[in-house]
Amino acid sequence: MRRRRLVSLTARTAGAAGLAPLSAACGGSGGSTPANAAPGAANTAGKKTATIELDKGGVITLELFPQQAPKWVENFVQKANAGFYNGLTFHRVEDWVVQGGDPRGDGTGGGNIPTELNERPFNAGSVGVARGPDVRVSNDSQFFIITKAAPPELGGKWVQLDKQYTNFGQVTDGMDAVRKVQKGEKIKKITIKG
Repeated sequence: MRRRRLVSLTARTAGAAGLAPLSAACGGSGGSTPANAAPGAANTAGKKTATIELDKGGVITLELFPQQAPKWVENFVQKANAGFYNGLTFHRVEDWVVQGGDPRGDGTGGGNIPTELNERPFNAGSVGVARGPDVRVSNDSQFFIITKAAPPELGGKWVQLDKQYTNFGQVTDGMDAVRKVQKGEKIKKITIKG
């Protein structure tokens, strides 16, 4: 079986932009948003959410966007409800992104699903889907979470992600846990509500 190498979200763009490690530039937006939620996070009452429990402690809550990425959200919900993600690792951890959900644990596992591009910009706390070089096809299990705001070198926007990757969710609570994820850390379980 031929192993498929997924496109690196940083190698081409961050290197080309000359990015150096930056300090986290994400904070709360005031109002009723929890202090450790991503900017723009909203109350998730009545919405579809996912709670990721980490094996070493820590909880990450996501609001899912079935209107913008219906097939991927349905796929993610089915996998989570079946226990697919239980025990899988975050195989990629960089200063701006964490990525997990690979059944092989090395970034080459998972199947294919059509990419669902939408207008939602990637920001700190955005949750997206890994993919290979063909923008039309995404991975059916691997997801990533952006850990901080885009640097000034990119105009404050993750331009290499916007309208290039499926954006299917947003962290509403637990950004502190996202930023503490270490390579190889396991997902204990994912619980879906709504």
